Amino acid sequence: MNFQQLKIIRETVRQQFNLTETSQHLQTSQSNVSKHIRELELELGVQLFIRKGKRLLDLTEAGKSLFPTVEQVLIDADNIKRIVDEFTLINQGELIIATTHTQARYVLPPIIQKFKQQFPNVHLVLQQTSPNEIVNLLLQGKVDIGIATEALTQEQLLTGTPYYTWQHSIIVPKNHPLSLKDKVSLADLTNYPIVTYHEGYTGRTNINQAFADARLTPNIVMSALDSDVIKTYVELGLGIGIISHIAYNAERDHNLVAIKTNLFEFNTTWIAIRKGRLLREYSYKFIKLCSPDTNLEALKASIKKPL
Repeated sequence: MNFQQLKIIRETVRQQFNLTETSQHLQTSQSNVSKHIRELELELGVQLFIRKGKRLLDLTEAGKSLFPTVEQVLIDADNIKRIVDEFTLINQGELIIATTHTQARYVLPPIIQKFKQQFPNVHLVLQQTSPNEIVNLLLQGKVDIGIATEALTQEQLLTGTPYYTWQHSIIVPKNHPLSLKDKVSLADLTNYPIVTYHEGYTGRTNINQAFADARLTPNIVMSALDSDVIKTYVELGLGIGIISHIAYNAERDHNLVAIKTNLFEFNTTWIAIRKGRLLREYSYKFIKLCSPDTNLEALKASIKKPL
């Protein structure tokens, strides 16, 4: 048994048992992938994959039982390298953060600026993607830290800390009828086409729930992945917008007016890490910059909890 065999088992599952994709991702031949799988199965004395001809369909029961251990062995191997790097590459290395557009564009810039001032030799990689993909990247060990509002608290293999809370605002073009009202209700919003976030992004669940609780049906004519796109189409007159209040800047968005309301529940953005995966010390310093009240010792302890 060797690490290459374990990596092939893990990647085969990640690529949904497609050996062509597995071999391409690992930069080897498909025949080499198949050879390593067969050799490991012979060594262990059990079949790890259900087959149909030359195709792999799924893990066998034995494979399903072994797979979490395979993942943990590879995580622990990576942890060994991280521990060594902490002593040999002090304040040098790479920090990979996965987050959404809203966080990357409106929340993280001052944090990243401070971090780079403190750790100029750390290469920081910022990946913008969906909340569900952030979860997948964390679980696969492809990123160190995930930051998003949705999905991160629903996976038991992740741990984390609250970052900040926020609410949605209504944005409208200047002189729009809603901007002249003393108080805007949910019923008022249903009189206009609405542009807001795509399902699963930036508190969209709370928007849907507010209308459902009031037994109202909003006329959502367009959904987008980020606030800048929503604001663009509101400026063009496509409808009124519902966005995170942090995404509006009166000076920059001078053609729009933001209407602050309490129509929607507060949202919490979270910082998440995969359990069992050790982080370099500068990673924890980044978290502390984001959330100064975070108890780092408690966070480290939660990462080390048995999976």
